Amino acid sequence: MVLPKAEEEWVRRASAFLKSEMKKADVTYAELVKRLKKHGLKDETEAGITMKLKRGTFSAVFFLACVASLEIEQVALMDI
Repeated sequence: MVLPKAEEEWVRRASAFLKSEMKKADVTYAELVKRLKKHGLKDETEAGITMKLKRGTFSAVFFLACVASLEIEQVALMDI
């Protein structure tokens, strides 16, 4: 799938944001799987999350569930 340049940039930035926030919170992929289950995303796996963040192919629902799982209270678009 070929994305327009602007979309490619948003994909890269959103993925980098989640990875950065996971590192700040000292949350592993395994821990994120557990946390996402508490937010209703029961089918996520470590490998699946790794690939989603690597490719940057994830839904807004996944992004918001990660934000909630990482207990991020605010997300400023300038931070992404």
